[in-house]
Parts: sequence; structure tokens; C-alpha cells
Amino acid sequence: MTIQEKLRIIQKVTGLTQTKLAERFGVSFTAFNGWWTGKSSPRPKMQVKISELFLEITGQKIIPADQLSAKKQALAKKSREHGSIISEILDNPDIRDTFMLKLTYHSNRIEGSTLTEPDTAAILFDNVALPNKSLTEQLEAKNHQTALSYLFDHIASDGDLNESFVLKLHGILMNGVRSDAGSYRRHAVRILGVNLSTANYVKISDLMPVLMTETALQTDDIIAVCARIHSRFEHTHPFSDGNGRVGRLLMSAMLLKANFSPAIIRQEQKQLYYTYLYKAQTKNDQSQLENFLCDAVLEGFRILERDEIV
Repeated sequence: MTIQEKLRIIQKVTGLTQTKLAERFGVSFTAFNGWWTGKSSPRPKMQVKISELFLEITGQKIIPADQLSAKKQALAKKSREHGSIISEILDNPDIRDTFMLKLTYHSNRIEGSTLTEPDTAAILFDNVALPNKSLTEQLEAKNHQTALSYLFDHIASDGDLNESFVLKLHGILMNGVRSDAGSYRRHAVRILGVNLSTANYVKISDLMPVLMTETALQTDDIIAVCARIHSRFEHTHPFSDGNGRVGRLLMSAMLLKANFSPAIIRQEQKQLYYTYLYKAQTKNDQSQLENFLCDAVLEGFRILERDEIV
């Protein structure tokens, strides 16, 4: 595969512009554009960097165990520096609202919402109705905000992460959107774009209690458990719609229970997120998903420490 072909795949998966990719590689736009058009070739060391990024975004990169362990240890250290993260969120309106905005905007955008971040902020905090935007998208934003409020209060009161909790989250998210809000699906579904079968709908009521029981197990590696539960939840696909959003909310709840920050999975990283999730589901290798989640949780800690992401 040529450098040009690799660059085009990198651009398609990451969604980054040529300007942003040039910044990523630490070169000028002119130099990068020369590689893009084939008018020039990067130096050997840069070709190695391009190939490494290509392997990473296509799910082929091997994450060294010591590198992943170091990231987890750094997050555990941050966790210990915060006495009670859920209390910190609830006691500081600016932090709470930032989590509300970032988690709602990015999670809904991953699922296809056309609302911008300023649109989402106006809907969540100013109760503005946008005449040029879908009413369903606006309702989904408000519903996600309500679901997060419920989640925060549930964690603060030391509530259990069980089936009732997940069904409640779905009921809130899909309230006024779907008639089956708060209920498991009763029909077969497919995950579009991937060769991955979902659970037989008649088995969901048996699979979910087992999955939810595992969320309560004591662990010294919450990142690994979150990656495993999230990949299995999405593979099971218990609902007709809203599986991604509920799955990410459940992951936030698990992290908060362990006194870690919620993971900020950015909409710009959608294809990377899907690539790593699919690898965990099909290759019995969740190292890249864990590595990805470490970075997403670190972004959450930036919000807690008011080093806000943009």
C-alpha cells in the first residue's frame, strides 16, 4: 500500500482535514499536500510515523502492555487525588454543566444528530427551541440531559448498577421518541456496517442480568472491565434503538462508581471508537479499546480540574 493510500484511509477514518493532519505530523500544509498529491514523498522516519498511525486507526497496532499499564496507573493516581468525584460534579455547577454538555453533544452526535455544540448548549441550558432543527433531535438532547441527571443522583445515593437502572436510562432517553422506551427489543436487529450478529432477542432477558452482575464485581482495573462490559453490551444490542447512548451512559456510571471521571468519547473519534470496539468484539483483543478509553477518561479529568477541553 502506498503512502498516498494510507493517508487517504487515515483521513477518512479520523475525519481530520489536511491542515489538521499536517499538524498531527508536525509539518507544513505545503509539505503534507505534496505527499497527498504524490508530488513529493515523506522522509523515511516520517513514513514510519504514517505507517504507525495507519496501523493504529485500522485496529492493527499492538499496544505494549507497559504503555497501557502506565496510563492506567496515571488515571488511578488522579482518582486518588479526588476524594469523591460524583460529589465534586454535583457541588460545582460549572463542572456539572460541562459534563452535561460534552457527554450529551458527543454521544448524540456519534449517533447521527446534526445539532452543533452551541445548539446543544442552547437547548440544555436556555430551553431554546431551534426552528431549523429536528424536534426529535432536540428532544433527544433534553432526554440525555435528564438521563445524566438521574445517573449522577443514582451514583451519589450509592444506587446499584442493575437491569432496572439500565431500563430506566433507556426509558428516559427514548421518552417521547419511541413507544418501546424502557423495554428490551422483541425482534431481530443488525448493526449496520459490520459483520457482527447481535443476540437473539428471546435470550436478552437471560443475558442482561448476567452482564449487569459483572458491573458490580470488585476490580483493580476498571478500564479493562468497562471495555469488556461495553463491548458485550453493544454486541448484545438489547434495545431497538439507543444502545450506543445507553452503553456509554452505563460506562460513565461504572467509572463514577470507581471514582473515575466519565469518559469523553468525542464525535470526531467516532470511526476510531467503532474500529476498536469491533476489534474487541471479534478478535478477543480489547487493548486498543482500553487505550482509547484511558485517553477519553483523561479528558474527563480535565473537566474536573477545569482544564477544559475544546
